Amino acid sequence: MTIEKLKKEMIQMKKWAVVGVTEDKSKYGYKIFKKLNDKGYITHGVNPKYSEIEGYKIYTSIKDVPEKVDCVSVVVNPKISSKLLDDVSELGIKNVWFQPGSFDEETINKAKELGLNIVYYDCLYVELG
Repeated sequence: MTIEKLKKEMIQMKKWAVVGVTEDKSKYGYKIFKKLNDKGYITHGVNPKYSEIEGYKIYTSIKDVPEKVDCVSVVVNPKISSKLLDDVSELGIKNVWFQPGSFDEETINKAKELGLNIVYYDCLYVELG
């Protein structure tokens, strides 16, 4: 499947987890979380540093999110991304969108080995308009 087709499919999906959500309004972890919520997506934030951001419950781990999500937006460094992929695969989540800077070659290879649908190099915030 082409990246363009995959991006369109993922943007149609309604349940997202944003791993690396933050209160810092200048960062993409905040901007993506906010934009998904503003556009009516069901969005779960994941970051062990927070319990709540702007009234939304934030989860310590993707494993703590109370429902299965369709997509995971990854906004953390590659070391964390690589570990995250094991949990994503274990939970049966198939779609992962890596923000620029959140992956390295090893992370992408691991995602492919796990059979995940992945988007990388493209910014979800930009794609959401």
